[in-house]
Amino acid sequence: MSERNENMGIRLLKKGQKGMIHAVFSRMGLFILLLLLQGAFLVGVYYWFKELRPHIYAGMLLLTVAMVLYLLNSRIDPTAKITWLVIVMLAPVFGALLYLYTQMDIGHRALKARFSQIIGMTKDTIPQSEPVRQALEEENPGAAALVQYIQRSGCHPVYDRTEVTYFPLGEDKFAEMLRQLEQAEHFIFLEYFIIDEGLMWGEVLEILARKAKEGVDVRLMYDGTCEFVLLPHKYLKLLRELGIKCKVFAPVSPFISTHYNYRDHRKILVIDGYTAFNGGVNLADEYINRVQRFGHWKDTAVMLKGEAVKSFTLMFLQMWNIDEKTLEFPKKFIFPATVSKGNAAEKAGGYVVPYGDWPLDNDKLGERVYMDILNRALRYVYIMTPYLILDGEMETALKYAAERGVDVAVILPGIPDKKIPYALAKTHYKSLLESGIRIYEYTPGFVHAKVFVSDDREAVVGTINLDYRSLYHHFECATYMYGTDCISDIKSDFQSMLSKCRHVTPETVKKEKWMVKLTGVLMKVASPLL
Repeated sequence: MSERNENMGIRLLKKGQKGMIHAVFSRMGLFILLLLLQGAFLVGVYYWFKELRPHIYAGMLLLTVAMVLYLLNSRIDPTAKITWLVIVMLAPVFGALLYLYTQMDIGHRALKARFSQIIGMTKDTIPQSEPVRQALEEENPGAAALVQYIQRSGCHPVYDRTEVTYFPLGEDKFAEMLRQLEQAEHFIFLEYFIIDEGLMWGEVLEILARKAKEGVDVRLMYDGTCEFVLLPHKYLKLLRELGIKCKVFAPVSPFISTHYNYRDHRKILVIDGYTAFNGGVNLADEYINRVQRFGHWKDTAVMLKGEAVKSFTLMFLQMWNIDEKTLEFPKKFIFPATVSKGNAAEKAGGYVVPYGDWPLDNDKLGERVYMDILNRALRYVYIMTPYLILDGEMETALKYAAERGVDVAVILPGIPDKKIPYALAKTHYKSLLESGIRIYEYTPGFVHAKVFVSDDREAVVGTINLDYRSLYHHFECATYMYGTDCISDIKSDFQSMLSKCRHVTPETVKKEKWMVKLTGVLMKVASPLL
């Protein structure tokens, strides 16, 4: 039974009733129990065959040599290759089995086949306007070439006639999101990584429930990690009772599978096919500073109005259809009548490309877009990111841009949400500083924004962090902008933050706490797995 709180909107759970309680005694508890039983079995096998230990050691040595040679000649990322070499040398049998297990892709072969089918079916759903493409090519051939690369991975046209509004804080997005939700007449699609009960979700849910009763098609999709600590498994049933169609992407189950390595990290809200939100802001109170877990939470988002919203509508429907028996992409959602209405978007300047990145193909789209911006920059590239766990290619791109005279500046959290990624970020500081990159840490709290802005002409705002999780393992999305009016706002936001940051220098790096340094050094080898 839902409860209406005048200050918090709708709450479906009693106070203190979180997902962890449910998980410990059911799914998560069984998952951990199976892991413990598996470990005990492996230890037992080792002692049962103790008289064969000399032969086992010889076999392990041969296996180590074979795996090292195999890995050295493999095509995996060089940084990940080092990680696997260390794992195999420290634990040859288990390391080899783990590598084999991950490469066989047990658990997500069906997901990969399904998503490939969906991408293939929808690749030509939204036709590319040739006049728009040609206009961008005439204005900037480099940006046009990037757009062409983005289009290789799916249906991601470049649009004009799209008004983009930049929100420098989660609170700003939340306020506008409530106003836009109230205007919904036909459908509301939400796809978020995290949902947690509180003021933010309560007020959103109150509107969703009311709109569903009015006949609006309301659909919600959130990632299965919420079931670990935030929402119980029964939450789906509670939402459906409100008239909301809802799904969980990759819900947690006791069966160990590489499928659970791939999370839906996207944040998409589409209203009537004409308005869309994208950025780093999830539906939980820390994102709007209603509660503070790691100091002040700095996040960003964009609102799109106009033609480009078609792409976010399609992205949502692609994910929604993953577990559907019959694929359905109704044109009434992607090409709604409301798009043709006269509005300010008709006069909006610049070009917009919403795009999605998925981990089951061979394209590292999110990373390549960032690298392309760095490689074409002439004056500056300003970056906000919560994590800095770089592979060799990305680090080289950052350093090369700075070494050829581009002003590369990065703002990172001053208060971390996770200690290990925080320590790993600092392992890159010395090398980046030597190349002339400016590094800042946001002293009031945590930076969750994922922003690139360059040369007063192009920018990216989305969900893609500078770490292996986002660049290699998650379903992600972002908005690429060229020449849009809001780019000056993004640049101004970055510059205004500098006064609230501490400047990282070689001296401050030397004075870093020894425990942070040690953690970074020890965990460096495992960074591709984090």
